[in-house]
Amino acid sequence: MTDKTQVLVVGSGISGLTSAVYLAERGHAVTVVAREPAAESTSVVAAAITGGPAFADPAVLEDEWAPGDLMVRWHRAGLTELTKLADAPGSGVRLGRGRLVSSQPGTVTPEWEAGLPGYRLCDEDERAGFPLAFEVTMPVVDMRIYLDYLVGRLRAAGGRVETGELASVADAAAQSPVVVNCTGAHARTFAGDESVFAVRGQHVIVANPGIEDFLFEFSKGPRQAVIVPHADRVVLGTTADKGQWSLEPDEEQTEHILRRSAELDKRLAGAEVLGVEVGLRAGRPTVRLEAEKVGDALVVHNYGHGGVALGLSWGCAADVAALIERS
Repeated sequence: MTDKTQVLVVGSGISGLTSAVYLAERGHAVTVVAREPAAESTSVVAAAITGGPAFADPAVLEDEWAPGDLMVRWHRAGLTELTKLADAPGSGVRLGRGRLVSSQPGTVTPEWEAGLPGYRLCDEDERAGFPLAFEVTMPVVDMRIYLDYLVGRLRAAGGRVETGELASVADAAAQSPVVVNCTGAHARTFAGDESVFAVRGQHVIVANPGIEDFLFEFSKGPRQAVIVPHADRVVLGTTADKGQWSLEPDEEQTEHILRRSAELDKRLAGAEVLGVEVGLRAGRPTVRLEAEKVGDALVVHNYGHGGVALGLSWGCAADVAALIERS
């Protein structure tokens, strides 16, 4: 491919925008097309911390899934890039301190997480009743700000963002010599990939009563404790309901999230509820990052990241670019 390859990125979530920025800043002519603007994508609902390979929820990927070298490499790339962005004005990224916890007896710290900056195993008083808890320092991302930041970077590099609907990979391939498919859970219909399923996630947003440190649970199962502060608000959650496509808030889940969060941090008891957000993670047995020919076009698929799309985004974007540039 030439240095000025025309690329159509389908999807305005974190995977689509990051891939688009990476490609545009390497000189490609990039257009992002999506049914909704980035501010309305699933990605804006994310808590969001970068986590690590262990945070690929088994409800999102296959039950016995374990992170391999590729997943670790993608996460390392994401951690490096997002750490750099903590110094960038207007990025919405900060370095935060917090606890990663597990409710499963006998769980030990995953090897990759033990290497995170500032790793410290928590003592019994700090574990909040969890069998395993450790502190780390990692990028914490306000997705409302960060997605706008990525759109700004894309436009500064000459890229465009358009609202529109493409029915299928073939439809997109008819419009551009190169297509990057970042349609998330919608890849089930867009790419005809029946291995894709939705994993519904619900968060409750409350006014911040003075919380600075995050808490993020990586236990197996459909409910995990999440407390992630962002300036004047805190994101609480979360759920992982496999195969559920509804975007309607569930009142029972809201009450459970509020009750459990207050048990973990008493400052959250009675906190003002600002809203309830629901998004659909893209579940798949593995991430799909590969290229294929569709007619005369090159299509690069980049979806199926489950609940760890943010952490994987920069590493996957680099591999997307490599597939395009060596074709």
